[in-house]
Amino acid sequence: MSKILRQSFKALFANKGRTILTMLGIVIGIATVVLVLSAGAGFRSLIDSQVATLGSNTLFIQTRIPPTTKNRNANSIGPEAAFSGVVISSFKQKDLDDIKRLQNVVGAYGIVTGQANASYRASKKTVIYYGASAERFQIDKSKLISGRFYTQSEDNSSAQVVILGNKVAGDLFGQDEPTGKLLRIGTMNFQVIGVYEAQGALSGNDDLLFIPLATVQKKLLGIDYISVGIVALKDISAVDSTAEQIKILMRRNHSITNSDKDDFTVQTQAQALETFNTIFSGITYLLIAIATISLIVGGVGIMNIMYVVVTERTAEIGLKKAIGAKESDILKEFLFEAVLVTIFGGIIGILFGSLLGFIVSFIAANANLAWTFTVPIYAMVLAFGVSGAIGIFFGVFPARTASKMDPIEALRYE
Repeated sequence: MSKILRQSFKALFANKGRTILTMLGIVIGIATVVLVLSAGAGFRSLIDSQVATLGSNTLFIQTRIPPTTKNRNANSIGPEAAFSGVVISSFKQKDLDDIKRLQNVVGAYGIVTGQANASYRASKKTVIYYGASAERFQIDKSKLISGRFYTQSEDNSSAQVVILGNKVAGDLFGQDEPTGKLLRIGTMNFQVIGVYEAQGALSGNDDLLFIPLATVQKKLLGIDYISVGIVALKDISAVDSTAEQIKILMRRNHSITNSDKDDFTVQTQAQALETFNTIFSGITYLLIAIATISLIVGGVGIMNIMYVVVTERTAEIGLKKAIGAKESDILKEFLFEAVLVTIFGGIIGILFGSLLGFIVSFIAANANLAWTFTVPIYAMVLAFGVSGAIGIFFGVFPARTASKMDPIEALRYE
């Protein structure tokens, strides 16, 4: 066995250029698989950090365009509903006040959004602002790097105060300390009372302004409704029953008798994560499918090259068989050559994919994302196993051809 391995290594290194080109498809395919699985693990750690910031014991209420007789598939929610041009104005503060009285609810706050031009001295920027109840700060676990949160009394009195996301603070104020200064939003001046710490691109909060809900409703948008509600629960194990209680309450308040006509949706954290996992899994499977195609192409390439090698070494095969080499010896030699190519390609692919994964995590870290670099053990085992399997599957055919050669005919080959 050791003699066959030495012969296989010698044959591979005899033509280094061809060996490298042969394993290239395997390297690309394995690197892609490792990168996808590594990035997937990092992205999930990022999602976990975002969930921890908001809290796992939360429910989301969003306005929804109910299906109509003409369009039973209409089901736009949240921003999609807004972009459709249809405004659902039935979600009011009274709904949230009633929800707060439910036994398993510890708090709830409403959100509306808008866009305006903001300026400080010569700095100007088009910004997106969130009108959010003061109760948000008791539920959301985000922290400030300076200043304070606005109070319930400031919310009730429609005070013109604002908290800045970390990025927008830098864009508008540069190196200046924003807290205590006046920021012009639209046609009104707002006092900056706080700045959030950087939360990362995924959360989106870094580029937002946060203003008391009543201020946005009365002074900026001229509305009395809410677009999104966030509800915090005491007992997460009762999340489903609480969600059902909220639906019943909302239908009663909105005079809805048929659930098909709901103008809202109630989504649990688990449902939101399930939606994300479905989308993310689809993307992962697509990328792995592309990597699989690369591996198959690489395997076919190895098989073709091995057929060429068998042809080039026909006389050598005939000589070995003439001096006593068995068919199994010839089969093992050429099969080992194919497997060694794919194994080496797999090792290089694992290293290259890990390097790419590290680069992705480094870029994410510079973007203030809580991205953890990791290459799962199962990813390396899978990549190594797939490499060997490809070598065996695509190498056995040319190896078998070599082992079945007639020694007399092989010796005559020129």
